[in-house]
Amino acid sequence: MTVHLPNGPLNRRGLTRCVAAVVFAICLSLATSYAQQPTPTPTPRTGRSYSVGEMPKNPPPPGPQAQSPVTFSNITSQTKINFKHNGSPTALKYLLETMGGGVAIFDFDRDGRMDLFFTNGALIKSPMAPGAMPDKRDPQFWNRLYHQKADGTFEDVTERGGLQGEGCSMGVAAADYDNDGFVDLYVTGYGANHLYHNNGDGTFTDVAKRAGVAGTGWSTSAGWLDYDRDGRLDLFVTRYLDWDFEKGAILCGDSRGTRAYCHPDNFKGASNILFHQMRDGSFVDVSVKSGVADPNGKGLGVAFADFDGDGFTDVFVANDSVRQSLYHNKGDGTFEDVAVMAGAGYDEDGKTFAGMGVDAGDYDNDGYPDVVVTTLSYQTYPLYRNNGDMSFSYVTKASGVGQITLPQSGWGIRFLDADNDGWRDIFVAQSHVLDTIEISTGYLKYKQTPLLMRNTGKGFVNVSLTAGPPFSLPLVARGAAFGDLNNDGQIDAVLGVLNGVPAILRNGGTKNHWLGIELAGTKSNSGGLGARVLVTDTDGRKQTFDVSTSGSYLSANDPRIIAGLGTAAAVRSVEVHWPSGKVQIISDPRIDRYLAIKEAGE
Repeated sequence: MTVHLPNGPLNRRGLTRCVAAVVFAICLSLATSYAQQPTPTPTPRTGRSYSVGEMPKNPPPPGPQAQSPVTFSNITSQTKINFKHNGSPTALKYLLETMGGGVAIFDFDRDGRMDLFFTNGALIKSPMAPGAMPDKRDPQFWNRLYHQKADGTFEDVTERGGLQGEGCSMGVAAADYDNDGFVDLYVTGYGANHLYHNNGDGTFTDVAKRAGVAGTGWSTSAGWLDYDRDGRLDLFVTRYLDWDFEKGAILCGDSRGTRAYCHPDNFKGASNILFHQMRDGSFVDVSVKSGVADPNGKGLGVAFADFDGDGFTDVFVANDSVRQSLYHNKGDGTFEDVAVMAGAGYDEDGKTFAGMGVDAGDYDNDGYPDVVVTTLSYQTYPLYRNNGDMSFSYVTKASGVGQITLPQSGWGIRFLDADNDGWRDIFVAQSHVLDTIEISTGYLKYKQTPLLMRNTGKGFVNVSLTAGPPFSLPLVARGAAFGDLNNDGQIDAVLGVLNGVPAILRNGGTKNHWLGIELAGTKSNSGGLGARVLVTDTDGRKQTFDVSTSGSYLSANDPRIIAGLGTAAAVRSVEVHWPSGKVQIISDPRIDRYLAIKEAGE
C-alpha cells in the first residue's frame, strides 16, 4: 500500500497526523472485506471537518431565544406522501452520498394547487468500478412527483409523468422555459442532467440531449433566468467538483482515525455552465463567452437578483471552501465576477468558508436585495447587506445572525416573511455534512433542528424554540423549498432529508394582512422571472421583490410573491418592472388574497 504525504514541510503536528493516518489506513485495509480486491491508492488527508485540535474544547453557550409570533406544524403524514430519500451510503464514504437531494414546489397541471417533486439518489456499489454509474432502476431510488388533490393530500404520479429519472439526481429547477403555459423541470446530478418538458397532459418528456443541456460532470443547483431580456429563459447550472468514483475513493478521516467524507480541498473545482436559449428552443453553452466559467469554483447554491437595479439579473453562487462568486450582468451578454471588490467574496476576516445554500432578498426594505449563505459549524452564516452601489457590508455579527448560527450547519435557506409583518425572516434547513462529527467533537450534532430567525427590523433573533414542534425535531436536512401549499397566504416549508422522509411544515399564520402576487408575462417570459415588484402599503412601507424560483439549495420555490402587510389596512400600489422594460402599476388592490397580473401589451 502506497501512502502519499501532504505537500509542504511537515511540522510535529503534521507528522503526528500523517503517522496516525498511515496506521489507520493499514488497519482499514486488513479489516475490510475488500482486501482481496484492487482498490484505489488511499490518500490520508484531512476529511471535510475541523480536526479536534482546531475546535473549541467546549460547546459555545446557547444564544438567547425570543418568542415566535407564528408556529409551524409537521403535516407530512397527513399529506399521504410516502417518499423516502435514498443516498445509498457505503463504507467507502463517497462524497456524493452525503450531499442530499432537492425539492420543487410548483403547479405542473395548472389547477391552482402547488405540487411537489423530490430528487433521489441511486444505487452506489462499494467499491464502484472505474467508469461505472449509479443505478436508479430500483423504485426505491426513483425521483418522485406528487400531485396535490383538492383535499390537500398528495398522490404519486411519477410513473404516469415519466419522471423516475436516471443516475444520482441532486438538484431541480422549475420554470416554463418554452412559454407554453406549463412548468417544466430541469434535474441535475452526477454524470448528466435532464430537461423534462411538460407536455400539458400530466406527462413529461426528457429533451435534454436534443435541447443541448445534458451537461457533464457533477452538477448541483440550477436556476432559470432571462439574463439578456429576450423573453426566453436561459439556464444557469452550478457544478461542484472535478470528481468521479476513482478520484473519490481516497482515504479521508480525522485525527482520531475515523473515516469520514473528504474535504473538497482534495479535488479540483468545476466551472459553472450558462445555457442561452435560442429562438428554436435549443440551447447554446455560452459559459466561457459570457464570463461565468470559473474552473476554480465549487458551486453548491445559486440565487438570482438585480443587485444594482440596472434592470439586468445578476447571479450569486455559493462556493464550498473557495471564495464566493457574484456575477454582475453587464447587459451585453457578459458577466463580471465582482464578489471580491464588492465585499462578498469572503467573510469579514478575508477567509473562505463552506458556502452551501444561498438566497437573495431585501430583508431591510431599503430597495436593494441582500444575500445570506449557509456554512458549516463555527463559520457562522454570512449575511451581506447591499449598500446600493454594488458593494456589500458583512453584517453577520451586527445583525445577530453570527451568534445564532455559530454551532449550526446549514443547507437550504430562504428569506421569507413567516409572520407577514412586512419584514423578511430567515428559515434554514440544517445538519452537519459529516455523519462522524459527534465522534470527532462530542458536542456538535449530525442531526440538527431547523432554524427560524425572526427579523425585528433592527436585527434577527432566534425564535425556533417557540415556533412549533418541528423546530425540536433533529433532521439530516439538505434541500428545502418554500411556498404556499394551501393558498392561505402563509409561506410553508418542505425540507428534503438525506436517507429519510421529507418534513412538510405548514405555517399556522397570524392575523397580519398579506397580498399574494402571481405574474403572467406576454412579451416577457411567461412566469415573469426577473421582474421587480414594489409593494407600497398604507403604512408607508415599501417592499421590493425580484421574482425567481431559485435560491436555497438544490431546490425550486413557489414563484408567487407574498407581501406581508402587518397591520396595514390596504395596499396603495403594486408596481411591476417587467424584464421587457414595461412598467405596470396596479392601484388599491384588494388584500388577503392573490392578485394575478398579466403583462400589458404595447
